[in-house]
Amino acid sequence: MTKADIVAKISEKLGLEKGDVQATVEAFMEEVKASLETGDNVYLRGFGSFIIKTRAEKTGRNISKNTTIKIPAHNIPAFKPAKVFVEAIKTNTEVAI
Repeated sequence: MTKADIVAKISEKLGLEKGDVQATVEAFMEEVKASLETGDNVYLRGFGSFIIKTRAEKTGRNISKNTTIKIPAHNIPAFKPAKVFVEAIKTNTEVAI
């Protein structure tokens, strides 16, 4: 599902203009991004949390030059789904093989 699909479904469900819904979805994503950039996590009850994870420093390999490189510690954004959300997915979807 793409952002356009999400906008279309919300617009259809609520009877709102697609332009208004798209602006709202984009504003939501910008606010989540801005919060994470300032170091604040975003918690949405019943859905999940957008959090910042810190990756430790590690040693990697450049296989084309056969050398080791040092990868510094860094932060990455992550999503942790709520327990209710995880249980709903487990019970309502088939396992793809």
